[in-house]
Amino acid sequence: MASAKIKKGDSVIVRSGKDKGRTGTVTMVLPKDEKLVVSGINMIARHRKPSQTNPQGGIDRREAPMHISKVSIATKDGKPSRVRFEIKDGKKVRVAVKSGEMLDG
Repeated sequence: MASAKIKKGDSVIVRSGKDKGRTGTVTMVLPKDEKLVVSGINMIARHRKPSQTNPQGGIDRREAPMHISKVSIATKDGKPSRVRFEIKDGKKVRVAVKSGEMLDG
């Protein structure tokens, strides 16, 4: 299995779809499905019938997972970039291709 280029807590920019151009923070990564959840992006509405636990019913709005290929890492200046791996001091670290900045501490 390849190392993850995008991890939880990363700031990302949406590259395609209904939320194209918007930025958000990754809240969850699903590596087996190659999907991730970004806060405030790809919102879906789920209509709920009234039940004992939720007697009012109503519409639940939440973020749905989206494919990893639809997002890019956002650099400090807010521009999208690809990610590459480098070995620094014997450790494998993620580096933004466009700016050269290290993404891992």
